[in-house]
Amino acid sequence: MPWQEDTRMSLRKEFVHLAQQQKLPLAELCRRFGISRKTGYKWLDRATCPNERDFADRSRRPHSSPCQTPRAIEKQVVRVRQRHPAWGGRKIAHVLKREGLVEVPAPSTITHILRRHGLLVEKEYGHGRPYQRFEHEAPNQLWQMDFKGHFQTTTGRCDPLTIIDDHSRFNLSLQALRGQSTEPVKDTLTEVFRRYGLPQRINMDNGQPWGSPRARDHGVSRFSAWLIRLGIKISFSRPGHPQTNGKDERFHRSLKAEVLHNRLFDDLQQAQIHFDRWRQIYNYERPHEGIAMAVPADRYSPSVHPFPEQLPTIEYGPNDHVRKVHQLGRVSFKGYWILASKGLRGQPVAFRPIPQQDGVFELYYCHHHFRTINLRDCKKGR
Repeated sequence: MPWQEDTRMSLRKEFVHLAQQQKLPLAELCRRFGISRKTGYKWLDRATCPNERDFADRSRRPHSSPCQTPRAIEKQVVRVRQRHPAWGGRKIAHVLKREGLVEVPAPSTITHILRRHGLLVEKEYGHGRPYQRFEHEAPNQLWQMDFKGHFQTTTGRCDPLTIIDDHSRFNLSLQALRGQSTEPVKDTLTEVFRRYGLPQRINMDNGQPWGSPRARDHGVSRFSAWLIRLGIKISFSRPGHPQTNGKDERFHRSLKAEVLHNRLFDDLQQAQIHFDRWRQIYNYERPHEGIAMAVPADRYSPSVHPFPEQLPTIEYGPNDHVRKVHQLGRVSFKGYWILASKGLRGQPVAFRPIPQQDGVFELYYCHHHFRTINLRDCKKGR
C-alpha cells in the first residue's frame, strides 16, 4: 500500500512500533506496508528517540529546537486539554506522567484546574451507562466491526466503518464511506487484512452487508461468505443488545465526542483526514480506562496469519454430501429443494449427516455451520 502524504509520518510510526514487537519477520511486515526492507531498516534506525519529527523526511532544519522555558503546571494541563477537549483528569494525568512531568497533580486537582479555566463541561458529552466488560486473552482472537451511525457532510452522507480488536481496543480501521454496500466494505477490509493479518473471529451487527442468522440467508450473505472462505469465524450481535459489540460501541462514543461533535465536514476526503489524525491519537496517545490507562498500541500485535491473495480451495470430508447452490439460493438434495442462501450462489455446500438421527443433516459452508435440516419437514420439489 503506497504511503500518502497526509499520513506518511503516522504510518512510519506505526510500522516501527509493530516491527519492534518482533511478532512477524521484518520482510513480511515490510511487504504489508508496501516498502522495501532497506526502507524498513532506515526507519527502525531513526526510531532512537520517541519523537514524531524523527519520522519526517530529512531537511536542512536542525534536529532539535533551542530549549524553551518550562511552563507552569497549570499551563501544561490546559495545553493537553486544549489538544484533546474531551479528555478528563485521569487521562490528562497519565499523559503528563508519560511526558516526563515529575510532580503530576492528582486527577481531582486537574479537574479543578480545568474548571477554573472554563474548560470543563459539567455534563461531559457522550457519557452513558458503562458496559459490563468481557475481554479476549490475546490480540486478533476477536475483532468487532460495525458502522457508526451516518452523518451528513456538505456534499452528502458519510458512514464511518469501524473495526476494533477486542483484547487491545486497537482501532484497525476508521474509514469514511458513502453507504453500506458490500464492495467498499470488502475493499476496506482487504487493506486491513493485508496490513494486520487475519483474525480468528469477527463479530458484526445484523443487516446489510453483514447478514443475519434470523434472515433467509441464515447469516451467510455474499460478504460474510467471503470472510468464511478466508477461514475467519463469524458471529452476530443479538438484536437490541449493542453491548455484544460493546467495545466498538464505546469507540463510537469517543469518536462522536472527540471528532464529530459540533463539526461539519465538506466531504468524505476531509472527514477521512480528521479520522486518520484522531486514529493515531486513539491508538498511540489516548489512555484507555478499560485497559488500566494503557494505550491500545501497547497491547496489540499483528496476526501471524497473512491475508491470502487467492482464496483457498474448499474441501469437505469423505462422508459429506456436497451440492452446488443454485441461482435462487436453493440446493437440490435427495429430491428436496433446500434453501441455503443467495450469498452462496454457485458455491459448494455440504450436508453432514447427524449420527443416529435418520434424515437429519447439518448444512455447512467451509467450516461454518448455518442450518440443521430434517428432511421429514421438507417438501419434495421439482
